[in-house]
Amino acid sequence: MLQAKEIKPGVVVVSDGAPILIEGMTVQTPSARGAATLYKFRGRNVLTRQKTDITLKGGDVLPMADFSKRPVTMMFTDTSHLHLMDAETFNQYELPLEDAEEQLPYITEGIEGMRALIYNDNCVGLEVPASVELEIIQCDPSIKGNSATARTKPATLETKLVVQVPEYIKEGERIKVDTRTGEFLSRA
Repeated sequence: MLQAKEIKPGVVVVSDGAPILIEGMTVQTPSARGAATLYKFRGRNVLTRQKTDITLKGGDVLPMADFSKRPVTMMFTDTSHLHLMDAETFNQYELPLEDAEEQLPYITEGIEGMRALIYNDNCVGLEVPASVELEIIQCDPSIKGNSATARTKPATLETKLVVQVPEYIKEGERIKVDTRTGEFLSRA
């Protein structure tokens, strides 16, 4: 059990029977004597991905969820599932493709730093690194002396993700992409 003042972003608690990953919090201190400090948490249901708000007083408690993040490697995908293997225990997990929809454009063979979200011994989600290296398989050639301003062009990556890259980037180069925003970061 965690008291409201002990709950921090990144912790998974059980609220109304559902596992909630705490993403942010604000503390409202009272202006009157004897009033309680309120802790307002913004979280996301680990199973349904819906955002939720939780408000607690300082002494209120919430149980911690049976939740862990395990390092995994991708084994293969089929028509309905992504198959993963725990890098330490070699347990195998299946994750429906629709549950990994946001992460799929960043997953390649040999990706490092990927973690499975495990709740009650079941894989309920996937966490990819903040940035990944991907190869450009198609983009237009740059036009010399075209402009002095920072212009961009669309580039198709090996996972079929399309990102805007600076005009000087060429086909076949490896680039770093931010997995939170889907934007070009730098050459790899």
